[in-house]
Amino acid sequence: METPENEVFRDSIGTINEDGKRNWIFPKKPSGYFYEKRKIVSYILLAFLFAAPFVKINGNQFLLFNVTDRRFNIFGFPFWPQDFHLFVISMIIGVVFITLFTVGFGRIFCGWICPQTIFMEMVFRRIEYWIDGDRNKQRRLDRQKWDAEKIRKRVLKWFIFLVVSFLIANVFLAYLIGSDQLLKYILEGPFQHLGTLIPLIIFTAVFYFIFAWFREQVCIIACPYGRLQGVLLDNKSIIVAYDHKRGEAESGRKKFRKNEDREALGHGDCIDCFQCVNVCPTGIDIRNGTQLECVNCTACIDECDHIMESINLPKGLIRYASEANIEKKEPFKLTARMKGYIAVLVILIGVLAGMLTLRNDVEARILRLPGQLYERKDNNIISNVYTFKLVNKTTEKIDDISFKLRGINGEIKLVSTNGTFEVEAQKIAEGTLFIELQQSDLSGDKNKLRIDVYSNGELIETTNVGFLGPRSYN
Repeated sequence: METPENEVFRDSIGTINEDGKRNWIFPKKPSGYFYEKRKIVSYILLAFLFAAPFVKINGNQFLLFNVTDRRFNIFGFPFWPQDFHLFVISMIIGVVFITLFTVGFGRIFCGWICPQTIFMEMVFRRIEYWIDGDRNKQRRLDRQKWDAEKIRKRVLKWFIFLVVSFLIANVFLAYLIGSDQLLKYILEGPFQHLGTLIPLIIFTAVFYFIFAWFREQVCIIACPYGRLQGVLLDNKSIIVAYDHKRGEAESGRKKFRKNEDREALGHGDCIDCFQCVNVCPTGIDIRNGTQLECVNCTACIDECDHIMESINLPKGLIRYASEANIEKKEPFKLTARMKGYIAVLVILIGVLAGMLTLRNDVEARILRLPGQLYERKDNNIISNVYTFKLVNKTTEKIDDISFKLRGINGEIKLVSTNGTFEVEAQKIAEGTLFIELQQSDLSGDKNKLRIDVYSNGELIETTNVGFLGPRSYN
């Protein structure tokens, strides 16, 4: 099926030329209302990103994703492997939240919050503007032969990119192994910890590759979110949109001529200046409509508003709007789909809040030793052997820990202890214990027991175990 002429642009992407080679994008330096707001949001998020691994709440790192040790902290709450269900619900809430905002406001996450966009546009691109200059200077420098000026600028830019990439890699590592561990490795010397140094070098190389070479290709080719928006968006979603009704009118767009009556000639307000294309970091023409390459960065809005002001026409030719608003002047309102996502989000948040409230700071697990039957002792005493694991999720040591049977006479004997033990902060204590009961107290070969865990005489946890005994014959 042949592609319609006005949709041919969808057959290719702006970063690939007709020969199939990389088409480097040299976007014009953006400026304007939205860009200034984005700078404020970006620098706040950057400060948060760099500070989060080093901020602690009740001794817990604010954000930690230690996969190897299976320890996770989210907003100061520690999550252990035993809390994996809580971690999964938290991730689902994040996905539903992003989905909800995509349905309502398009790729606003990409333009304002995504780390890739923030680092690319607010860090690396600004360094590039400082060294290489704006769009036209960058294009000239790219075509320029390798003379002293070009070598000096390229080496300086690449060196700064490498330093920033190394810094980002260190922060990224702090999220994975913990800031305390990272600082310890730095003070002890990186060559003393090659197992960490090598991943750090790899992370640095990956970040350098992404921001120095791959750049906007991450959003266009690698990131699945652009494809996802095609499923989630509808004509009521607020997106960065070109008002084609106003821009094209009856006779289409036309170059600006001073003192010309455009309205009488039937031409729209778009003067075909291509500034919205020149400023776009992914090289698209927003006037073609919604495209997966558009990251909603608002650079075209600011540039178009500036052009409209300069020719005394109303701003907002490109603006945040829905297709329904442009076509029928419909105001934004919650759709049934958005209400459904909101309901799901509220339910998930309620479930997570309830689980966090019921979550114990200490978790005990006692399991009968696999493959071991009961042991018969003197005076009709039946003994079972168990392994126990006690997880201390708090930031304080728990001492004088003991086990007691509830509702039945019997004895719990800990191996290699004097009856009590302790668990360091955010650590796990493991060991072996025996439970001994009178045969007369058993109700068959399979019995359920409840064990209470005490610390300094205070009940801190309760768990259930199975107990094997001789089979009774009636």
